[in-house]
Amino acid sequence: MPRDLKKTGGEDFFKTVSESHKDRVYSTCYHFVHHELDAEDLSQEVFMEIYRSIDRFRGDAQLSTWIYRIAVNKSLDFIRKKRRKKRFAHVLRFLGPADEGVELQLPAPNNPHSDLEQKESIQLLNKTIDSLPENQKAAITLSSYEGFSNAEIADIMDTSVSAVESLLHRARQNMHKKLYRFFQDYL
Repeated sequence: MPRDLKKTGGEDFFKTVSESHKDRVYSTCYHFVHHELDAEDLSQEVFMEIYRSIDRFRGDAQLSTWIYRIAVNKSLDFIRKKRRKKRFAHVLRFLGPADEGVELQLPAPNNPHSDLEQKESIQLLNKTIDSLPENQKAAITLSSYEGFSNAEIADIMDTSVSAVESLLHRARQNMHKKLYRFFQDYL
C-alpha cells in the first residue's frame, strides 16, 4: 500500500481506487441521504478526503473498509448538519427563503396506482430508517442496502461483529415497532 500517494505516481493509483469504488461509495451515500445530488456531492467529498489522507492510511484494515468508513462518516455528518439546519428553519424563514435543495422528479410511471404505492412504501421505509439512532441506521443501511457482511460492517464501523449483530437486531426491532404503530394508527 503506497504511503505517499504523491511520491509513488499516485495519480494513477488514486484514479484506479476511485474508479473501482465510485459506484459503491455513491450508493452508500445515497442510502443515507436519499437525494441524488447530495449523494454525488458526498461521494466527491469522500474521494477528496481519500486523496488528502491516503498518507495516513495505516493498513490496519482493507483499503475498501477505510473508504466506506469515510463514506459513512461523511454521510452521517451531512445528516447531522441538515438536522441542525431544520431546527433553525423557523428563524431563517423570517430572514428569507430556506435552502431546501432540489428534489429530482421520478419518471412517469407505467401503472400510477402501483408506482405510487411503491413510492410511498419506500418513503415510509426510508423515514423509519432515518428515525433510528445513527449507529443502528449505519448498520442496517450497510447490511440491507449495500449488502456488506457483518464482519465488513464491523470493520467499517470500527466495532466488533457481535456489536454489529446487536445493532442490526435492535434496528429491526425498532423498525418493526415504528411500522407496526404506523399501520395501527393509519390503517
